[in-house]
Amino acid sequence: MHGYTANKDDILKRLRRIEGQVRGLQRLVEEDTYCIDVLTQVSATTKALQSFGLTMLEDHLNSCVAAAIAEGGDEARDKVQEASQAIARMVRS
Repeated sequence: MHGYTANKDDILKRLRRIEGQVRGLQRLVEEDTYCIDVLTQVSATTKALQSFGLTMLEDHLNSCVAAAIAEGGDEARDKVQEASQAIARMVRS
């Protein structure tokens, strides 16, 4: 069971909203909307995705990583390293 499983419906609802934002961007381009207005919506969509990513990361740390640490051993080290790499990817993006 993954950390987000208990909140799966809320997460899917959130992803659908982000999908709607992306479709809104497509519509803006199709309608030849002013560049700055499109960029404003790009910024809003980017923030929504970043917020979603942080929520997923928090769930992962509180469930998968915490469980691995409780068990100890190589699995704990691997999960912490995996989470560190995910954080690095998020920071670079």
